[in-house]
Amino acid sequence: MTPFPSRIDLNADLGEGFGRWRLTDDEQLLSVVTSANVACGFHAGDAVTMRRVCALAAERGVRIGAQVSYRDLAGFGRRSMDVPPDELAAEVAYQIGALEVFARAAGSRVAYVKPHGALYNRVVHDEEQAAAVVEGVSLAAGALPVLGLPGSRLLERAAKAGLPVVTEAFADRAYTARATLVPRGQEGALITHPGAVVQRSVALARSGTVTAVTGESVEVRARSLCLHGDTPDAASLARLVRAELEGAGVRVEAFA
Repeated sequence: MTPFPSRIDLNADLGEGFGRWRLTDDEQLLSVVTSANVACGFHAGDAVTMRRVCALAAERGVRIGAQVSYRDLAGFGRRSMDVPPDELAAEVAYQIGALEVFARAAGSRVAYVKPHGALYNRVVHDEEQAAAVVEGVSLAAGALPVLGLPGSRLLERAAKAGLPVVTEAFADRAYTARATLVPRGQEGALITHPGAVVQRSVALARSGTVTAVTGESVEVRARSLCLHGDTPDAASLARLVRAELEGAGVRVEAFA
């Protein structure tokens, strides 16, 4: 198979704290990644955290993305929720707008949008919820790029609406034979061994493939690679992944 792509973006979920509680090592991760998915207050994050992460990202030339989610602080945005489409569209726009204030104050801007958790998984197959997210993006910011799973309803609806779409893969999540993510509640859903994460990262970047839980090679062609910021020692793992990618001849750069 022809190597794909020659370049890749590294993104991580950042700003996932609230008040005195912090989950992600934002400062260290921002020295490695090229795009930051910043929590906008609905699953994690608050005004002070968003301002701090935006300032750090702008200082280091890291692109700022709005990580929008269901309104679910208690469940960290990982619980499935049935939100009316008009309400979801408004809440997506609200989150993007809140982050944009702090991005602009830091001399940057919101460069893309990525759903989080249960919303991310829901819009892979749910046409109505995907349309609501796209409506919210358009309402808040016009033609911002949308980051999501290849083949998802979200990216289909975004493309139809004239929004740039960016495909994403996960080095630390297991895949099904249909190139969708194994639900977190199932055994083996998370890839925790650093060597395995690194190996999968290089394979995804060089050949656009990953080994599914059932053993077969699955095509997952992505422009951006996600490294979860809430995994143990995430910053060290991110540095290792970036070094191995660059050593394999892959140019690590932001897509936006």
